[in-house]
Amino acid sequence: MATYRELKAKIVELEAKASVARAEEITDVLADLRARITEFGLTQEQIFGAQESDSRHHASGKRLPPKYRDPVTGSTWSGRGREPAWIANAKQRERFLIR
Repeated sequence: MATYRELKAKIVELEAKASVARAEEITDVLADLRARITEFGLTQEQIFGAQESDSRHHASGKRLPPKYRDPVTGSTWSGRGREPAWIANAKQRERFLIR
């Protein structure tokens, strides 16, 4: 029966061999995938679908329509983000609503 140290040494040896075999196989798999993607003209969206991080970037860049207007200057505010001074000091926001 093998000792603990002998078994640990075999594990290390097998992990090294597995790492080399994986690297060789990855090269072949990537070459095959690249060839098929080029052959069929596939896009990243077709392969991976819509990425969640992409949708957040698009949503954050979208401007919201204004909800409030300053009657004196005509400045507008969507109701999100930091309040402009002209509405922050107001007691009733309703009078600034855009109808």
